[in-house]
Amino acid sequence: MEQYLVTGMTCAACQNRVEKAVSKVPGVTSCSVSLLTNSMGVEGTASPAEIIRAVTEAGYGAEKKGAKPRGGSLEKIAEQEEALKDRETPLLRKRLVASLVFLLVLMYFSMGHMMLGLPIPAFFRDNHVAMGLLQLLLAAVVMVINQRFFTSGYRSLFHGAPNMDTLIALGSSAAFIYSVCMLFAMTRAQTDGDMEAVMSRMSEFYFESAAMILTLITVGKMLEAYSKGKTTSALKGLMKLAPKTATLLRDGQEITVSVDQVQTGDLFLVRPGENIPVDGVVVEGLSAVNEAALTGESLPVDKAPGDTVSSATLNQSGALTCRATRVGEDTTLSQIIQMVSDAAATKAPVAKLADKISGVFVPAVIGIAALTILIWLLIGRPLGFALARGICVLVVSCPCALGLATPVAIMVGNGMGAKNGILFKTAEALQEAGRMQIIALDKTGTITEGQPQVTDILPAAGVEAGELLRLAAALEQLSEHPLARAVLRKAEAEGVVLPACEDFRALPGNGLAGTVEGRALTGGSGRFIRGQAEVSAEMNEAAEALAAEGKTPLYFAAEGRLLGVIAVADTLRPDSAQAIRELQDMGVHVVMLTGDNAVTARAVGRAAGVSEVVAGVLPDGKEQVIRRLKESGRTAMVGDGINDAPALTRADIGIAIGAGTDVAVDAADVVLMKSSLLDVAAAVRLSRRTYRNIVENLFWALIYNTLLIPTAAGALVGLGVTMNPMLGAAAMSLSSFCVVMNALRLNLMNVHDASKDRKPKNALTLPADGTLPGGQENTEKPKGETEMKKTLAIEGMMCNHCENTVKKALEALEGVSAAEVSHSAGTAIVTLSSPVSDDALKSAVEAKDYKVLRVTEG
Repeated sequence: MEQYLVTGMTCAACQNRVEKAVSKVPGVTSCSVSLLTNSMGVEGTASPAEIIRAVTEAGYGAEKKGAKPRGGSLEKIAEQEEALKDRETPLLRKRLVASLVFLLVLMYFSMGHMMLGLPIPAFFRDNHVAMGLLQLLLAAVVMVINQRFFTSGYRSLFHGAPNMDTLIALGSSAAFIYSVCMLFAMTRAQTDGDMEAVMSRMSEFYFESAAMILTLITVGKMLEAYSKGKTTSALKGLMKLAPKTATLLRDGQEITVSVDQVQTGDLFLVRPGENIPVDGVVVEGLSAVNEAALTGESLPVDKAPGDTVSSATLNQSGALTCRATRVGEDTTLSQIIQMVSDAAATKAPVAKLADKISGVFVPAVIGIAALTILIWLLIGRPLGFALARGICVLVVSCPCALGLATPVAIMVGNGMGAKNGILFKTAEALQEAGRMQIIALDKTGTITEGQPQVTDILPAAGVEAGELLRLAAALEQLSEHPLARAVLRKAEAEGVVLPACEDFRALPGNGLAGTVEGRALTGGSGRFIRGQAEVSAEMNEAAEALAAEGKTPLYFAAEGRLLGVIAVADTLRPDSAQAIRELQDMGVHVVMLTGDNAVTARAVGRAAGVSEVVAGVLPDGKEQVIRRLKESGRTAMVGDGINDAPALTRADIGIAIGAGTDVAVDAADVVLMKSSLLDVAAAVRLSRRTYRNIVENLFWALIYNTLLIPTAAGALVGLGVTMNPMLGAAAMSLSSFCVVMNALRLNLMNVHDASKDRKPKNALTLPADGTLPGGQENTEKPKGETEMKKTLAIEGMMCNHCENTVKKALEALEGVSAAEVSHSAGTAIVTLSSPVSDDALKSAVEAKDYKVLRVTEG
């Protein structure tokens, strides 16, 4: 998407006009214009020159972002800061001060003397024509000061696309021209000596209304511009985090250079208290780094050699020497800034309603104003009264509130997300995330830590737990199995000193054997160890209970005597259960996807508290599960953004969790910087609050115009209620301000506060068993088709990793539609869609170093 700066837009009608003009350019496939940031995003093959020409011909100005040459990321960020800079408020403040000076003088002469009896020079008191001329000159000065309303308004009118400035210009011009006509009539009456006519004509002056309308609208515009500037404060805050310099290490010397001069591979030094200049990897040093600027996490993260660091994060304790891996526009900070900026240039689906109304709003208001004047004249009311009603209609109506209702809320919502490490790629993603009815979570690395950990140590009688761990880790230290690494991590965490292991042997399908401190040690599955040592009934029972919880029990023996059992499992993340509970409290049906067997999957699902478990799903099968879930409702997929790319793309909303430095996950609509599931709940919560804020803004904008336009036209005159044009202008000036201030309330939101969570009206109604029809495997066969099954007895499977290996090997065979594997039972139940020989099944399993004992039908 190419980005452009657009100048000259003042309201929603202008935005609509630019979009229509650019959309008509051949080669443009989509165009989105933001009144809030004065930006435009264009997709397609049209050249920038053609797009800029279309905008210019529509009566506005345009410039391609990045058209000026720049030297690096600092210049790009500076350009983005310049684009967000509030230029309007200072100019409007000057206009307002100048307008007020002349308006107060005008009000003193026009109303202060007549209504309050304030003294004025005798020349003006006795010469009514001079008084009229003075009011004309003062009103004309205010009109000149605010000439932008007239140039913009009439230019848009002549281009056939009237905007809010057109309404203001027409209202103010009508009041001024009518007053000038009354001044000429009064002059003639004074020449004729008809003082009654002179006073009558003088009472119909609207010079103060013409000036007051412009001044009050300027007040509203200034408040609106100021509050609009606040909506981009989060994005501006991110830009201010960008470091300006870096300390490079070259030939043993420290050299301070601009951050744009850092190249990939350069070594740089970061002292305590300094911001990290670019993304890199720690080469030397230990420190704690505060990453709150990028992730929203206030607790510092310990860094050691080999760990990654990100630009703009704060080094708090020790000095770090790092090697640059991402520089310039590729740093994490630059990508976040770009993502938030791009999202601000897109439109939420709900904005289409406002766009449709804005497209016809101004012409309709002009028509209503003309009709109002005509009706009152036909009823027999004086021209001055009829004109006042028409002017009120023009100045009270506010298309700006409609145009700002959606983009200000989207900008604030996006900023709040960025501050908390939640990045929405588009406005549509921000709106739709809160409407998800089903959220599918990948188990490994999302609900769980993603790597096995020791959960239980059960020593045999007469054996200390520490001794069991020491000998088990000594035996496992030469193994490359994932479960072995879990035992070694536990030993390291406990500070255990490991003796050497000699004569180490890996026994495929059984376990390990070796000699430690002169003793013959063995380790592996229960079946294998029971052949080496006597295992008590109590130990067997305890191990089976652990297996039922989804854990893998590892048995260890020495010299034919059982040492004990160590249970290993991929443990839940600390906040997973709480996050899933929060999602369910918001009416979301949470589904866990896993490649584990049903027993293990159900155990993890129970611990996490998910609504439903879909087991036996291989990585390439997740997309099919998401497809089925979507048949039941709006579905989001949460994954790591790499292996889960097809599923993320298939889902209504793809959420990449734990992106860290890789924020540009192409397949995801929402990117979470941290690996916490609580951020998924926070994203849904923020989306719902933002959408509710948009609805509030649209309601206010629509109800304001619906109520005040008829009142301004004189619909309540029979009840004695009329509206002065000056009061109408004041109401209009406040309407947009109220919309923007309402959007700024989102800044007060705590995205992790679950106390106000509620289930939406569109929450799913589930069957009695609490599961979704679309989320289950379809086991019903077509009529006439018979189902064939074979059971393989397999020796050597010890963990979930073994199960997945066997499952994948069997399901790769042509004719095998599904395989349910259990390492605890030592079986694989194969469902066949066409005949497959026993030898083929046996060969597939034994090719993976497991032993097939027998194959039986059924």
